[in-house]
Amino acid sequence: MGKPGANDLCWCGSGQKYKRCHREADLAAGPGSPVRPGAVRPGVVSPRRAVPPEIPRPSYALTGRPRSAPRVADPRLRLERIRRACRAAAEVLAEGARALRPGVTTDAIDGVVHQAYLARGGYPSTLNYHGFPKSLCTSVNEVILHGIPDSRPLEDGDIVNLDVTIYLDGMHGDCSATYPVGKIDEASQRLLRVTRECLELGISAVRPGRPISDIGRAIEKHAAAHGYGVVRAFCGHGIGEDFHMEPQVLHYYEPRARTVLEEGMVFTIEPMLTMGRPEHVVWPDGWTASTVDGQRAAQYEHTLVVTRDGAEILTVAPAEPAVAQVR
Repeated sequence: MGKPGANDLCWCGSGQKYKRCHREADLAAGPGSPVRPGAVRPGVVSPRRAVPPEIPRPSYALTGRPRSAPRVADPRLRLERIRRACRAAAEVLAEGARALRPGVTTDAIDGVVHQAYLARGGYPSTLNYHGFPKSLCTSVNEVILHGIPDSRPLEDGDIVNLDVTIYLDGMHGDCSATYPVGKIDEASQRLLRVTRECLELGISAVRPGRPISDIGRAIEKHAAAHGYGVVRAFCGHGIGEDFHMEPQVLHYYEPRARTVLEEGMVFTIEPMLTMGRPEHVVWPDGWTASTVDGQRAAQYEHTLVVTRDGAEILTVAPAEPAVAQVR
């Protein structure tokens, strides 16, 4: 592959000019760029997987257009149903993680996870959400989030985030983790460790009566201390009857984020850290968001409920640790 001109479209498929996208990263990478090891290219996306008619569906399953669902009036019943959905999501994530190895395609992982949803009587929340074509997001190396599973085989040394959300009992449960594929380098190990620590610190900052900005402050402080960027364009969110609800949960400190945390609130915290610049570009598929400089990114996510004393993590599978561990 020849080197594109400054005003040519970037080789990564973002649709942006090369000079505004990967040129800086390629110059830093030295000879041989832009064909550098580990650069993620889109593969072939297989047809959407079917869901049996007896599986209850969210509002957008047929149209792709979500509508707000009625709220369950009883808070105890609502939380119990969210607990079931979140526990199932954690179990599905664990099944997907067990299938990871070099040579396996992300589409094959999508197949494993799809069947895991159905086995629990759940619907893959991402499937046809605003038209998304698959049952989970698989974000490899420099892809920050919303990667579409396709025919690309995972390679030894890759890192991959699996983002799982299930619709079960009228509720959504959402979690993700970033995993090594085979043996990864020390820099990637450190990125995964610090990102996981940022999630833990963000959860630890949750206290009723405190502003929601405490979460982003804790995450950003730890990430900056280790030299990582924090992605600002995407955030955590409320969840329950709808896939995405209020409040928005920023992963950086924003003093204007004054929402006061209250007991019973349910939302996700899902920090995304980058080795380089935190800005992103979106591929022509309209979903896949990758780092603007081609450096790696990692993400971890839990759904939690605010309690009297802090927070309870809901997306924990039986016999699993409270925060997903890197194997």
